[in-house]
Amino acid sequence: MRSRLNTFYTICFLYVLMDIYTYFGLRSLFKTRFSRNIFTLIYILLSLFIYYSFLRFYLAFTGGGFFSSSSANIYMGIMLTAIISKLAFVVFMLPQDLWRYLAGFWRVLQKMVMPPNDQKRSTALLPKRRRFLTLAATGLASIPFSLMVYGITKGKYAYTINKVKLAFKDLPKSFEGFKIVQISDIHAGSLDSKSGVKKGVRMINEQDPDLIVFTGDLVNSDKNEVDPYIDIFGALEATAGKFCTLGNHDYYGVPDDPAKEEDYWKDFRSKYRRMGFRLMNNENAFIERNGERICLLGVENWGRGRWFPKYGDIDKALESTAPEEFCILLSHDPTHWDEKVLNHPKHIHLTMSGHTHGFQFGVNMPGFKWSPAQYRYEHWMGLYEEAGQYLYVNRGFGFLAFPGRIGMWPEITVIELSREA
Repeated sequence: MRSRLNTFYTICFLYVLMDIYTYFGLRSLFKTRFSRNIFTLIYILLSLFIYYSFLRFYLAFTGGGFFSSSSANIYMGIMLTAIISKLAFVVFMLPQDLWRYLAGFWRVLQKMVMPPNDQKRSTALLPKRRRFLTLAATGLASIPFSLMVYGITKGKYAYTINKVKLAFKDLPKSFEGFKIVQISDIHAGSLDSKSGVKKGVRMINEQDPDLIVFTGDLVNSDKNEVDPYIDIFGALEATAGKFCTLGNHDYYGVPDDPAKEEDYWKDFRSKYRRMGFRLMNNENAFIERNGERICLLGVENWGRGRWFPKYGDIDKALESTAPEEFCILLSHDPTHWDEKVLNHPKHIHLTMSGHTHGFQFGVNMPGFKWSPAQYRYEHWMGLYEEAGQYLYVNRGFGFLAFPGRIGMWPEITVIELSREA
């Protein structure tokens, strides 16, 4: 906590410097005293609101209610938008000002070494800022500002449907064309629009899924965050049922007192049932069709990071299954696939994960995909295959911390199974 607070204080200090620099940079665009005074008043009022957002974020963070508060996420969004936009302005303006100060320094040297009669007359020590360069810096800084505003206001509910077809030699014939819809990382504590969530639920039902799976992180840090959305997610429909597993955030609200822990989980599990989901904690379920079946495995969270819960147990989930069983695994964190699934003696045909969110920021175009997530996770978005075993990493349905998405839109995955010819 102390190191994170020190980082926050450092960011605040740097932001103040950028804020002052941005003020004087923009102020130079106004020529008359009246226009400068109006600009100064507006800038001060906006700055006060941004500093208030810093304060509210700090209070939520230190008070332990950050993850469970959608308002705190909004304040963080305002902070990040201000920081990134002003950082962009500083980066674009600084070369011009460095040149100005170097030119000013050169003028000082000239005055020191040259006779007074040989000195060029100049009314200003520093050259004036070039207006068109300042306007260009302002325009370029408006690009990240506009993207972040769009991500906060529209992008976080701009659901995209990704359709994937997978073929397997040993898929039971009755499951030809079997359609699975996957969602992940709802993060109910961050959601702030029931109409936005209903839109996503409607899009899922329009896919006419045979099976719906949810791969963890229902909440941010408290089970009660999902209460306003239970009926909405309860409207999801699938002929073969709805199944889910836990993510790392689903453990963060568990009381330290063992006497209260059991009651917490009992109430939490009841919320899944009210939504019509079967919560799978290191267990399995069989999906049957025409006398044939596939096995659905669900494990608790297992993440590589030292701070992530490691309760996932594949061996326990595989109990009472046959060696030749066709298996699909629900496991929240894709690092579980790297560390445990690939090396397991049982061939897991398909693992479905989430967790990364695609960092809620990046570029996702045909032929080119980029996100900061790729520098932390080897498998961070989409479909992967190794040794005949597949992993699909869903970008998530909701959002966390930054209350928006830019480029990495919320995802509804539709996987259709087929037999290899």
